[in-house]
Amino acid sequence: QVPLVESGGGLVQAGGSLTLSCAASGRASRNSAMGWFRQAPDKEREFVAAMDWSGIRIKYADSVKGRFTISRDNGKNTLSLQMNNLKPEDTAVYYCAADFLGAGGSDERDYDYWGQGTQVTVSS
Repeated sequence: QVPLVESGGGLVQAGGSLTLSCAASGRASRNSAMGWFRQAPDKEREFVAAMDWSGIRIKYADSVKGRFTISRDNGKNTLSLQMNNLKPEDTAVYYCAADFLGAGGSDERDYDYWGQGTQVTVSS
């Protein structure tokens, strides 16, 4: 069983919105902080947003603050990323990740499980 599966990517015009979802299963769905990362072509993977298990501690990359909103539903084992006012520089493959028993944060080395990624393309 794949622990994390993303969905919701696609093509959108600049200024538009998309919502990404991540379905968690197994260990990745329990007591895990979760986060979103992204990787643009020819660039390193970078942190986007993260939320701890309780949903109280939330962190965003400066580049997405005020435009993206991370949320989770522990009863449904899902993580979401609402992306508004999208820009061409948001184009990337977006990855969901789980930090089992961790607090979650911006360092990808803290994360134990990763999804396969979903492509987001923002046209100008």
